[in-house]
Amino acid sequence: MANREQLEKIAKRTRYLSLVSTTEAGSGHPTSSLSAADLMTGLLFGGFFRFDVEQPDHPNNDRLIFSKGHASPLFYSLWAAAGKVSEEEMMTMRKFGSPLEGHPTVAFPYTEASTGSLGQGLSIGVGMAMNAQFIDKLSYRTYVLLGDSEMAEGSQYEALEIASYYKLDNLTGILDVNRLGQRGETMYGHDLAAYEKKISSFGWETVVIDGHSMEEILAAYEKALAVRERPVMIIARTIKGKGVSFIEDKNGWHGKALKKEELARALEELGTVDRSVRGNVPKPEDLKPEERAPQKAVRVSYAGDKPVATRHAYGNALARIFPAFPDMVVLDAEVSNSTYSEIFKAAYPERFFEMYIAEQNMVGAALGLSRRGKIPFVSTFAAFFTRAFDQIRMSQYSDANIKFCGSHAGVSIGEDGSSQMGLEDMAMFRTLLNSVMLYPSDAVSAEKLVEAAAKHKGIVYIRTTRQDTPVLYGNDEEFPIGGSRVLRSSDDDTITVVAAGITLHEALAAYEELQKEGIFIRVIDLYSIKPMDRSTLKQAAHATQAIITVEDHFAEGGMGEAVRNEMGDIDVPIHSLAVRKMPRSGKPHELLEYEEISRNAIINKVKELLRGR
Repeated sequence: MANREQLEKIAKRTRYLSLVSTTEAGSGHPTSSLSAADLMTGLLFGGFFRFDVEQPDHPNNDRLIFSKGHASPLFYSLWAAAGKVSEEEMMTMRKFGSPLEGHPTVAFPYTEASTGSLGQGLSIGVGMAMNAQFIDKLSYRTYVLLGDSEMAEGSQYEALEIASYYKLDNLTGILDVNRLGQRGETMYGHDLAAYEKKISSFGWETVVIDGHSMEEILAAYEKALAVRERPVMIIARTIKGKGVSFIEDKNGWHGKALKKEELARALEELGTVDRSVRGNVPKPEDLKPEERAPQKAVRVSYAGDKPVATRHAYGNALARIFPAFPDMVVLDAEVSNSTYSEIFKAAYPERFFEMYIAEQNMVGAALGLSRRGKIPFVSTFAAFFTRAFDQIRMSQYSDANIKFCGSHAGVSIGEDGSSQMGLEDMAMFRTLLNSVMLYPSDAVSAEKLVEAAAKHKGIVYIRTTRQDTPVLYGNDEEFPIGGSRVLRSSDDDTITVVAAGITLHEALAAYEELQKEGIFIRVIDLYSIKPMDRSTLKQAAHATQAIITVEDHFAEGGMGEAVRNEMGDIDVPIHSLAVRKMPRSGKPHELLEYEEISRNAIINKVKELLRGR
């Protein structure tokens, strides 16, 4: 443990590096870095934080998340003080090709998760703390640096309440109350009592300190280590721009680097900086999680004579495949009796986490679990993932390995009405870089696609249906990601109908009616929306006169647009049947008719196209 004099030298060096690196970059957030320099120096080098700097992936390392990711100059400066970043590397910050990006990303090996969109770090920390306490049973602790501005985010309070509910005494937040946000004073300014009242009301232990008193800082971390059965929030009064008089507590300096002449004045005020000073980070105990050897999953088994909802098959699949994927963990937003993740909960309660109706925190916690090597399956109604899209979007920048399942997709849910209908979900998940989107139509394909999702490394979205639907496939059939299935075809096919989920059953019914009139259509189950089976679609385009896509989703961003995008260089007419009217309550078949995505709508469209030959 460094003595107080050495800690103050290290803090001064982090301030120096934060200033010079941002001036070199011509942009950045030096003032937000200066306010937290003492807090973070005390944590990393005061003997509390345990981390093997040579093994950033050691499973028992303590975890540090900069939720206020704009303080990245400080973050990199701390690792410079630990001997892992040189001053030359610091001068590359924010430059193309440098791992020291404007906000921390996992390109830098000491970043736990990419941050910068405020209000998310505490949820990620919740996931990491849950992993240590309930899954890996390790002694590592998770620390999250928070800014006072981001405490206006509702996601913070979702995280506060769930951390208290699960009694995460291995989670410590450090709230840097520096009074000033981007455009002026924050909601509570320096009213620390307001923060303490709010945070303690959620069941957290609170410690209020002067964030520039090393003595109080060290005492706060010491106290945090002793608290049991509740998380700890250190609420620190700090000064934005601390250490440089002409920017201290001054509005208008957020996200603004000093000019070279201003930097010279600032460095003169800082005084002599020991640029060789280093801090020692004690190593953690060499503990590793107990490894469970994968076992073979039991075989899928459906009789085929009884309809089964794909959402029910999702729950069956989770419980069935867990032995083969022992790193799985399942989270649900208080709808597990509708998503059927309750089946997994009944079989493996120690790997199921009820996250209640707080989807933003649920997704953030899933990212924390993913970053600790777990395979989170996250389920709720498809409509409600939209409120967590920022967390979902940010997870792609952390190389997330998360499987999302949205049930109750589309107007076919019926009487519950538009608020419950997932009609934007495919558009949302399609936008994610390298995401996978799977849309099973029966129980067998649903089970096989859940298993394929578990095998795949990355973000996967599985769209499931409320209604019971007939089993279409044999138990031994396979459904690789990127594939499709041609269910009806002949040499006499005139039109290709591409569908998935509930509309596939409508397409099959349309096929039967049209066949009676001597009209043959090709029916394709496009269960993999992204990536898409271009080869099969291309064959159909050459063999038939047109393609009709049918989907229980808004036209914008849905399957029709995806097919049109994939087939842009193929000369074939593509027509889209999709939800285009304001949805309302009604029977599922009434709504499919109303939105013109039913068997009758398909029949009418096929005949319309054939009349126009």
